[in-house]
Amino acid sequence: MSAVKIHLQNEQLLLRSITDHDIPQLYELIYGDSDPEWKKWDAPYYPLEPHTIDTYRSHEYARIERLKNGEPDSRLVIEVDHSIIGTVSYYWEHKASLWLEVGIGIYNPSYWSGGYGTEALRLWIDHMFASFPIARVGLTTWSKNQRMMRVGEKLGMKLEGRLRKCRIYEGKHYDSIRMGILREEWEQIK
Repeated sequence: MSAVKIHLQNEQLLLRSITDHDIPQLYELIYGDSDPEWKKWDAPYYPLEPHTIDTYRSHEYARIERLKNGEPDSRLVIEVDHSIIGTVSYYWEHKASLWLEVGIGIYNPSYWSGGYGTEALRLWIDHMFASFPIARVGLTTWSKNQRMMRVGEKLGMKLEGRLRKCRIYEGKHYDSIRMGILREEWEQIK
């Protein structure tokens, strides 16, 4: 799908560009369950956009089309032992000021709390700093997702903002959490 294939690997996992062959497996991981467990932690206050496999495939192709300006692929699969377990991504909060945010989704709960998220984001953040002239990488989550906050802390991210009681899920208020790491901080710890 992508003209420039990305392949980032360490001892635990592989981050790589999405291929057409991956679409059915990704679709099943993301949309195969009508009430997926992963969505209860990944911004559940936003509804999961419904897709058929064909509209999902079109969505992936459109994402790749938008990258023709020479930027690295904005979404890669996370593979462990030749199985896709999730994706990493980045997006521009404000491109003119080089404000970049990263994201991660591990769709298979059996891979939660095993260090895979930390290692995937470690590779991904390193790739972001190598690929762009950015001063920082940000990560946004919510206060109920303690695992994601812990991943950020393990990677050296600092709590940069807490917007109190701005997310409502299942009738309860939660905070929006903004974390980030500066290039010079990343260089010191990697």
